[in-house]
Amino acid sequence: MNHTFQTPSEIASTIDPNSITFLQQEYFADLVEGEEKIIDLLVEVKQAGRDATFLVHIEAQASSEANFNRRMFYYFARLHQRYVKDIYPIVIFSFDEPYRVEENTYRVAFPTRKVLEFSFESIQLNRLNWRRYVNQPNPVAAALMAKMKIAKKDRAKVKAECLRLLVTLRLNPAKTRLVSKFVDTYLRLDVREEQRFQSEVDKMNPVQKEEIMQITTSWEEKGMEKERRSLALKMLQEGATLEFVEKVTGLTVEQLQQLQSQAGQN
Repeated sequence: MNHTFQTPSEIASTIDPNSITFLQQEYFADLVEGEEKIIDLLVEVKQAGRDATFLVHIEAQASSEANFNRRMFYYFARLHQRYVKDIYPIVIFSFDEPYRVEENTYRVAFPTRKVLEFSFESIQLNRLNWRRYVNQPNPVAAALMAKMKIAKKDRAKVKAECLRLLVTLRLNPAKTRLVSKFVDTYLRLDVREEQRFQSEVDKMNPVQKEEIMQITTSWEEKGMEKERRSLALKMLQEGATLEFVEKVTGLTVEQLQQLQSQAGQN
């Protein structure tokens, strides 16, 4: 690996896409907290024009955690020991608060000697401005904008822009559902914001508007289906017959029996 300083985007631009291999998740015993930890993502890649591969380790951290920088160093040390390869560690901090900059360096030093200085690439979403990513043709940007720094007055606009970007990417249906669900989960709007969201969508060209409306209609249908199943289960638990619940909810007997079975397992 080239040890000349490179930014993450420079490194990403040199990766041979045909070399990308997703490695099996690693399990580590955390001796400090006394529990087992699983690293989130480990990928083996190669830079174009080079024979040696290196690892990219990505952690998604949803809460602020004391001594997380130390835990990242432990991950690094164990991965390096196992694979004996260069490792590029990245952390995506996705929590809403706090807004302070998270520590991304772990040091061991004495007055006369620096023993260790380990650092990782830190992407702290709540400190990023969503406007910088709104036109990037990247499904990850479309999803993660929902967790970036957003003023209250901009929430509806950001949700509309996330979906506009998503429909321009022409992803397959499964990926579109995955990204749109992430956006909907982390950018839930109140009634007034929903009205502003609709106004933002109405400003878009007819094709984009139609595709976005298909996505939001799918959200509504799934929400109604969830409520229907919840009602059916409650009625069954209260002693209603399968035939009666079938007539009220429109679910089939097979679906109702499956609900009962799943509830029994839980």
